[in-house]
Amino acid sequence: MVEVAPILPQGAGYGVVVGIGGFFSILMIGITYFQNKYTRYSTKASEEFNTASRSVKPGLIACGVVSAWTWAATLLQSSTVAYEYGISGPFWYAGGATVQIFMFSVLAVKVKQNAPMCHTFLEIVYRRYGAATHIIFVCFALATNILVGSQLLLGGSAVVTSLTGMNVYAAVFLIPTGVCTYVVLGGLRATFLCDYSHTIIVMIIILYFMFNVYTTNDLIGSPSRMWELLQHASDLRPVEGNTAGSYLTLKSNGGLIFAVIQLCSGMGTVFLDQGYWQRAIASRPKTAVQGYILGGFAWFAVPFGFATTLGLAAVALTDNPRYPTYPDNMTDLQVSSGLAAAFGAETLLGKPGSIALLITLFMAVTSSSSSELIAVSSILTFDIYKTYIKPNARPDQLIFISHVMICVFGLVMAVFATIWNAIGISLGWLFLVMGLIIGGAVFPAAFTLTWKRQSKLAAIVGCLGGLAAGLIAWLVEAKVYYGELTVATTGANYPTLAGNMAGVLTGLILSVVISFIKPDNFDWAVTRSINVTTPTETPSPMMSEEEHAKQAEAGAAPLELPTIRDEDEEMLEDEKVIKDPKSLQGMFWTALVLSAVLSFVMDFLIPMPMFFTHYVFSKHFFLGWIIISFGWVFCSLLICGILPIVETRRFWRQLFGEMFMKAK
Repeated sequence: MVEVAPILPQGAGYGVVVGIGGFFSILMIGITYFQNKYTRYSTKASEEFNTASRSVKPGLIACGVVSAWTWAATLLQSSTVAYEYGISGPFWYAGGATVQIFMFSVLAVKVKQNAPMCHTFLEIVYRRYGAATHIIFVCFALATNILVGSQLLLGGSAVVTSLTGMNVYAAVFLIPTGVCTYVVLGGLRATFLCDYSHTIIVMIIILYFMFNVYTTNDLIGSPSRMWELLQHASDLRPVEGNTAGSYLTLKSNGGLIFAVIQLCSGMGTVFLDQGYWQRAIASRPKTAVQGYILGGFAWFAVPFGFATTLGLAAVALTDNPRYPTYPDNMTDLQVSSGLAAAFGAETLLGKPGSIALLITLFMAVTSSSSSELIAVSSILTFDIYKTYIKPNARPDQLIFISHVMICVFGLVMAVFATIWNAIGISLGWLFLVMGLIIGGAVFPAAFTLTWKRQSKLAAIVGCLGGLAAGLIAWLVEAKVYYGELTVATTGANYPTLAGNMAGVLTGLILSVVISFIKPDNFDWAVTRSINVTTPTETPSPMMSEEEHAKQAEAGAAPLELPTIRDEDEEMLEDEKVIKDPKSLQGMFWTALVLSAVLSFVMDFLIPMPMFFTHYVFSKHFFLGWIIISFGWVFCSLLICGILPIVETRRFWRQLFGEMFMKAK
């Protein structure tokens, strides 16, 4: 194996991991203080801590979706498939994982329509099917969060270690420490605010890499030069399954196989991850659809722009003397560990590029980790503690348990990442295998909220049957195709493709067939009653400040202060929608049509004509492709950076005005 010396000192790794984590923890202390003092949204209230008082607007929801879906794997694995398959890799990574966000907009409407006061999607499972089914879904949900959380740390620590020489196990345990701190302090709203800042930083650095590679860099410097280098790389290292072995074609058999795996795996990690349900729960009823549609559109630009830059740069510069592995190619382990982006950044920009990548990955890992922490905390608090241990728990007890569970899951993430690293499981292997483990529960979970005919038996058999089918197809295909069961063979394309498709499709078929044989006829009024009898934690605006202070000490939300009075009209509108679920039916059809059309365009209308015609990009077409990637990243920056500020401008103006007046 080619050993590559770290380009940065260990101190840089510890400085980023500990220093930036500490900075955001201190920042969160300040934000939480002002939030509790000057707004009604107190982090001492369990509703605010776990659901952000169900008041978040679409711009911040979109930003939160982008942040939650931007893992270390988003940046690293997208660059890996660019290195392996060429121009098709970034497109299929982005296209294969965007449709799930579009599709989730349908579930976001259904949450507001059929269970507007729930804390988790598992509460809906419990109320509809009972304890046995609930426990099965809890296991699938926690498995999803553990796999996702450990992947975040596994990928992030691998690159931190590669760039700085920092001890990989120190990185694994230190990265979630700062995240746990600010999530405990601020709850779900804190994750949204940190999502915002982290996402802006990630997108700005992506644009930094893009402008450098395609305009000023002395090794590439233009789309034309990149096209020439990729042509040269195609002659030296032709890609098996690509037209003419070219890196400049969407006709890539390996890329298409990866797209299907990505589609199946992504459905599991979105539909079964409480983090995405939590954002739907936190959104306003009439804007939930906009948040997810905008979020999917904005997220596409992250892997597409990043990997079309650093992933292709790694391909183009492998034969350059400045490339870390020169004169050798990257080893399979280095590729699978997601180091193509790191080596590309180092070759292009040296230490500045490595530092920029290190910060980008840290932002991605911590922001998505915060989503996982608050998601698992909600499951353990409401679906385990409140459901089975203490049904009559007070709000302050729920807050305490939420805090404890955030810290517990931070440790669990680190332990699992340590185990994967110790036994030689790479990020690429875990990414490809994850979907076949959780895929069986995808459609049973979706049907629980959208289809009243799905029966309890169908939900259970769909989940477990899909799991069994996925595991069997995966192992049998690996044994038949390669003749042995090893980490390498079980992580290859065909076994993971078979396992992912078998898991998702078996769960779908079993659920539908059993439901048609013996259908249910569920009354959604049952799930609409979830938590409606819980006493409100929002006090009357007529209370005195002394009464408000006493209630705040008891763990309730603070007095309705002037900073948010302009939002009262919106809150009254939301209450009317909750009381009249049929008013959201038009939005449901809008979500259904938009998600179907956008998915068709991204995953068929754009790529498949080029796939079937075996088109190889000309220099001018490649230039247009790069221009589109720039434009898409800029649009995403506007959605995630500008829209949330515009939406809340009156709130911030009044808040700062009131703070200034009191300071005087």
